[in-house]
Amino acid sequence: MKRNTWQREAVRDALGRTEGFVSAQALHASLRGTGSEVGLATVYRALADLAHEGEADSLVQEGESLYRACTPGSHHHHLICRSCGKAVEISADPVEAWARQVAAEHGFTAPEHVVDVFGLCPECSAAASAH
Repeated sequence: MKRNTWQREAVRDALGRTEGFVSAQALHASLRGTGSEVGLATVYRALADLAHEGEADSLVQEGESLYRACTPGSHHHHLICRSCGKAVEISADPVEAWARQVAAEHGFTAPEHVVDVFGLCPECSAAASAH
């Protein structure tokens, strides 16, 4: 576990106030907008550490790492809006059963996985169909 510095706490707090997934650059801009002097490199390091420690979810979308605060120790999956980035946690149970079944069918044991489902949230779907 990393030492808690004011910069790390600032990143953790800002991430906790952010809805959906966010890039390091966007989170840095948000911090700067509140007068914080946390540097961009520090934001990158803090986000990577938080993800490694299970305090943040991370995914790569269009080549860019995105982060979202999460509950440590809770295995879960997401529905993620391709348009606005809104994320909804979904039950892991059906995914776990599917992963075990597929692994067993191919003779694999101890399967591990990351599952994120991308689509359009209700608001973005409505906006897209209005055009």
